Parts: sequence; C-alpha cells; structure tokens
Amino acid sequence: MNRLSSDPPPRPTAVGTAPPNEASSAWQTAARTALAVAVVGFGGWILFDFLPALAWAGVLAIALWPLYDRLLKLLPGEHEHLLGPALATLVVGILIVGPLVLIGIALANEVHVVIQLVNEARHYGIPPPAWLGDLPLVGTPLVSWWKDHLSDPLLAQEMFGNIDVHTLTYSARHYGGEIVQRLVILGFTLLTLFFVFRDGRRLAAQLRGLSDRLLGPRGEHIAGHMIAAVHGTVTGLVLVGIGEGVLLGVVYFLVGLPYPTLVGAATAVAAIIPFGAVVTYCLAGLYLFSAGNPLGAAVVIASGSAILFVADHFIRPVLIGGAARLPFLLVLLGLLGGLETMGILGLFLGPAVMAALVALWREWTAPEPVADRVPAAPPRRTAGARRTRR
Repeated sequence: MNRLSSDPPPRPTAVGTAPPNEASSAWQTAARTALAVAVVGFGGWILFDFLPALAWAGVLAIALWPLYDRLLKLLPGEHEHLLGPALATLVVGILIVGPLVLIGIALANEVHVVIQLVNEARHYGIPPPAWLGDLPLVGTPLVSWWKDHLSDPLLAQEMFGNIDVHTLTYSARHYGGEIVQRLVILGFTLLTLFFVFRDGRRLAAQLRGLSDRLLGPRGEHIAGHMIAAVHGTVTGLVLVGIGEGVLLGVVYFLVGLPYPTLVGAATAVAAIIPFGAVVTYCLAGLYLFSAGNPLGAAVVIASGSAILFVADHFIRPVLIGGAARLPFLLVLLGLLGGLETMGILGLFLGPAVMAALVALWREWTAPEPVADRVPAAPPRRTAGARRTRR
C-alpha cells in the first residue's frame, strides 16, 4: 500500500508508560508539593519562637469573637478596620497586663523582707513555729526534723550560706530576663490579635476554602468541633475559675483571713488549672490554723473542697465537653495532657485537639455523613400531574 504522506509512522510506546504531558504534570505536582513542604518548614523554623504568640492570639480571637461582634455593633459607623480591633486589643491588653503589673510591684516591695529573713536564718537559725507541734500525727516528727535542720545556726548556715545579696540579685536578673522575654511574647500576641480581629472574616473564609480543597466538606465540620472546644474551654476554665475565686473569697472574708480579696484573686488564677485551687485554700487554712483559728481553717478547707468538687466534676465537664460532645475522660486528658506538654496554652489547645480526634473518629467510623442519611422530601406534584391522575 502506498503511503499517503511522508511523515514517519508513530513510534510505539512501552506498556505502562504515561504520555509526556501526564508525566510532566505528575512531576510538577511532586515539585510543588516538595516546595510547599520546604517553604512551610522553613517558615515554621523562622517563626518557632513566636509560635506561642500566634497560638495565643488564635485562642483569644476564637474565644472573644462573639464579644468583638457585639463591640462592633455598639460603635457608630464602620470601624471594623481600625477602631474596633484597636479598642478590643487594648481592652484585652489591660485585662492581661494590669494584674501582672500589680503582682510585679507587690513582689518588688517584698524583696527586702525575703533578704532579711535569709540573713536572720543564717545567723540565728529558724525556730519551729508554735503551731507545728499541734498538727495531728505529723506534728512531733516535723518539730524534730525542724530542730535538727533549721534551728541550729550552723546547720542553717550550711543550708542558706550560699544565699546572699549577690545571689538574690543574680536570680532577680535571671528571672527579670525571663519576664522581659514573656512580655515580648505578650506584645507580639496583642499585635497579632489586632490583625486577627481586623482581618478575621477574610482569614476565616480563606481557611474554609483551604479546608474544602484539602479535606472536603468534612474539614469544616472538624474545625467547627475544635472552635466549639475552645469556646467551651475558655468558659469552663476562666469563668468557672473566677466563680471559684469569688466564692472562696467570700469564705475567706467570713472566717477573718487577712487580705481576702487578694487571696481570692490568687485562688481564681490558680483555679484556671484543674485542681490548682487546692494549693491556695489549703495554704489559707494552714495559715488560719497556725494563727489559732482552727474552726476557720476547717471551714475554709471544707468549703474549698466542696466548691472544687462540684466545679471540676460537674460544671467544667459539662461546659467543655458539652460544647464539643467530648466525654469527661477526654476532657480531663486534654486539659492535663495539654498542660503537661504546652503549659498554660495547652489548657486551651488540648481539648481542641481531643475534639478534632473525636470528630475524625466519628467521621471515619460512621457509614455515611449524617446529612446523607436524612430522607429526601417527596417531590411535589404539579397541577398537570394531578389532572393526569384524575
């Protein structure tokens, strides 16, 4: 047969070999993926020291967004781009920085008292307090140990001999540097919070689009569980902690504890950590017992135990677990595990991670999404169909 053209016949391709365009597309996809992973990893390495600030800004923005919406409605005109975010960030900064400044001033005023106590202990020893021997079961052994280790000036010199003004000054400088570093992180947190407030709606839309592209419609469902967990955690930790501090502050006032408002505020801060308020009200009870008020000490410890039992076993699990449908065990593991791994930030991120895990588990174990199991409504018959049926 004569050839109709002078073009050479096409070369046969090997079995299983992709066409050139498909191979190049696969290489481009792999290259883009590797580039994205490298850029994200390098960016995370650069921002590693500021990741806590970014995480805190995200947690605060999620927790305070309903209040921020109300603030925008109260402001006249359109102030979403400058005045609203600036005012909200300023209020958050005052609420966070104000108590820290007051605590720092109080500690600075008491440094001379600590130095005086250390000097007296080095030269004269520390006599056991009178109330120590009155403690049941452990009073006598504690008094013996105290006399053997702290009452003798020579032994006290060995224990406190390395502590002098220069050591305390060095420690103050060291912890001062740590405080300055924390304040820098706090400053970046507030700065990030301002931009999150300003561009939060656009950022949420972008994250929603990214979630739909990577995870499909179920990604938004999982993100909703995490946001609900953050809301519930803030409510369950902060508000319940404030409630515990207020109630115990009233108890402190009724039993005659000195500075009941200050101790109640310290109890509220400690109560943010699960079972953290135990330390404060037990110390308050111990002080009352040593001051000759055993009835007040018993009232404080009994009231604190009752309030803490109800708050940590009933109210907090309902507020935190109910918002994201988490069991009590996972709520407790998320709180304590987050606190162990990430500090105070983990108290808020731990339940969110648990909520994401539970949402993934429910999605993977469910035979189909809940929306797909809803029976469709029967089709409505038109007038023509009714006439035809007649």
